[in-house]
Amino acid sequence: MTEFKDMALKPELIEALKRIGFVSATEVQERAIPELLQGKNLIARAKTGTGKTGAFIVSIMQMLNRGRDTEALVIVPTRELALQVAAFSEKLGRSLNIYTSTVYGGASINVQIQELRSGPNIVVGTPGRLIDLMNRGALELGRIRFLVLDEADVMLDMGFIEDIEYIISKLPGHRQMMLFSATMPKEIARIGESYSRGNSAKITVGEEEDLTVNTIKQTYAIVPSRLKFSALLAYIKQYSPKKAIIFARTKFEANAIHRVLISQRYNAILMHGGLTQAKRERSLANFKGGAQFLIATNIAARGLDIADITDIINFGAPDVPSVYVHRIGRSARMGKNGRAMTLADPEQKRELKDIEYYTNVEMTKIELDLEPFRNLKLPISEGRGRFQGEGMGGGFRRHDENRRHGFRRDTNRDGHGNRDRGGFPGSRDGHRRRFGR
Repeated sequence: MTEFKDMALKPELIEALKRIGFVSATEVQERAIPELLQGKNLIARAKTGTGKTGAFIVSIMQMLNRGRDTEALVIVPTRELALQVAAFSEKLGRSLNIYTSTVYGGASINVQIQELRSGPNIVVGTPGRLIDLMNRGALELGRIRFLVLDEADVMLDMGFIEDIEYIISKLPGHRQMMLFSATMPKEIARIGESYSRGNSAKITVGEEEDLTVNTIKQTYAIVPSRLKFSALLAYIKQYSPKKAIIFARTKFEANAIHRVLISQRYNAILMHGGLTQAKRERSLANFKGGAQFLIATNIAARGLDIADITDIINFGAPDVPSVYVHRIGRSARMGKNGRAMTLADPEQKRELKDIEYYTNVEMTKIELDLEPFRNLKLPISEGRGRFQGEGMGGGFRRHDENRRHGFRRDTNRDGHGNRDRGGFPGSRDGHRRRFGR
């Protein structure tokens, strides 16, 4: 493992990395940084949690002129990821006089315009808000030297590709492109190749077919819908997760899970599209601060870089295998061990097989002791969500208006009137929506 002090970095950057606890480079950093410092365009495929953010932020900070011009643009799919990337950039750049601005929908655009006027070196933003700022003349791209597309496969899933291509068309022709993605669909590969001709490099960290890190133990249990809450409590009792994210399909299901855990005196918090951005940020801060459980819809599947998540619990098998990959990538980050468990309905065996085929991993079936929880009376009545029956016996009846599209089942709206898609958060940050191809 290479240490940053052995790489061709400025002494003050090495010292800044050391100050925030970064001494050794991960594999993607070890391979990507030298290529980027040679001025090459880069297309990098690496699993989530492998240190991709550090790879491009460190490289950019090494090459910046450090004046008052905005020289680096980092495009990300979600607000949560924008905040995460910017937090690392700000932390590292604090002692280097390198400044970062974050722009995304759901926050005051006037405040963001004021920040841009101060001349940040790096701008991190979501596509819709970036375009809004460009159209207002508040974001000047004429001096951009570095472009990063982070989590490019998610931007494809969310229908952002046309927006990305529009933004790129407004950038100077001579700029360095860095594309990072956990998976590499053909459309993403096409964009990478189209905009990084000439002096370019490609790297793949891990085997091409290996989509999940091998430090995650992946299990499942087959449980009837009426016993799903019993099974969740049984898993918690048997396996004692220290810090876990529980993924629900809809905000109604998430609300019900939250009430169940609170009633059993667990420290649990919520994050879904029905909450305002401020509440979601507060939930994330509370989770980082010590809460044991975060109950979330797919809005949290990307952009959370929390090192100590031990367990991912799927309250039902995801319809789309790539969603499963992105969810469980929240655990076992930076080489640590983790567990992923899926509570699947009996009719979801096909989804489990699809996940195993897609990830090239055979999940282990586990048995849960449901007996202690069968007769609990829990507060799971949920208006429109309709948790039927008394206690644990009623089960959950979903209202799936969009079943024919599979991953678009979750049609709840976020705090800004935008829809939460079942696969990934659907906010277009004030820009017009597209639902993919």
